[in-house]
Amino acid sequence: MKKRIKSWLPKPETLLQNRWLKWLGPALRHPRLWHFSRKGISLGLALGIFFGLLIPFAQIPFSATLAVLLRANLPMAVASTLVTNPVTFGPVYYGAYRLGKVVLGERPISEEEAIKALEDAQVEPPEIEGLTDRVTYWATHLGTVGKPLVVGLAIVASASGIAVYFLTSGIWVLRTRWSRNKRLRDRAARLPPQPQPAERKP
Repeated sequence: MKKRIKSWLPKPETLLQNRWLKWLGPALRHPRLWHFSRKGISLGLALGIFFGLLIPFAQIPFSATLAVLLRANLPMAVASTLVTNPVTFGPVYYGAYRLGKVVLGERPISEEEAIKALEDAQVEPPEIEGLTDRVTYWATHLGTVGKPLVVGLAIVASASGIAVYFLTSGIWVLRTRWSRNKRLRDRAARLPPQPQPAERKP
């Protein structure tokens, strides 16, 4: 199982050469960032999903930075930012926008109005090299949608990150216990049968 998951994750050499992560320097080489543990995997997955849902830009740098600071699994933090992609972007942001409208108590809008607002914020950025310029660009475009989207994304990202952390951690614990019990059963099955005590005659 571990080998299969590791095969899906970005390779260390790929992340160490990533232009958005190079500024972290030697901090990227800390062994706990690459260790396959319950806490590291759960936290890395939660961070990636949180930033993947929360912001449409610089998701990898943000999740990787927090992974380094919190000693979470770095490949998992980076890979799980792909929770938002061209397929899921529309439904996620549409739902978050509607949720934000409800939470803020603003006037309900039609589906056409919501889609138009999100399309205005989903304009592909030009070739922007600097992280600061990219953040400024997206902040300007998100401003066309306003508070509802920001509030909705914050709620969805926070709830999803927390839920994924505890769900992953719980599954890890259950699987570990199941594997340990299976080993104990297999070991007991290989042991020779114990001789039964002879019955005492009356």
